[in-house]
Amino acid sequence: MLDFENACAHVPVPAETDFARWAALAIATQPDKAGAKPVTLGIRVVDEAESAQLNRDYRGKDYATNVLSFGHELPDFMLDALEERPLGDLAICAPVVLREAAEQGKPTADHWAHMVIHGVLHLLGHDHEDDAEAASMEAIERTLLKELGIADPYLEKPLDHE
Repeated sequence: MLDFENACAHVPVPAETDFARWAALAIATQPDKAGAKPVTLGIRVVDEAESAQLNRDYRGKDYATNVLSFGHELPDFMLDALEERPLGDLAICAPVVLREAAEQGKPTADHWAHMVIHGVLHLLGHDHEDDAEAASMEAIERTLLKELGIADPYLEKPLDHE
């Protein structure tokens, strides 16, 4: 189940059903990490001020970024008692996503899909702190984006992402 909120209503964003489809595609790559229960995911589309505040508060970086991932912090006994498994939350900054897409010459919908997939993969435990982790995560992203008919986002230059 997707809990979607567009807190940046003045900026056009894809439909909630698109966000749900992209997230489900990423979640399906690792059903063992998602668990046997239905998964809940929160996605909030934010403006640059909110993105910068979250990035500053949680990562110590004073700028707006494209996507931030916040995993659940519930102990196993609580997760076992829930009927659904909370995967976590994404905060996606609409102005940054639009600006990056334009700068990189990408269709905006393609970049939105990439940011959702990228964020969900973080929630599933993937990271890009070192070259090996980055290569593994980017390979999954490329595969999923290709399934959607989207070109490899890493051919030009890497994104400034979490």
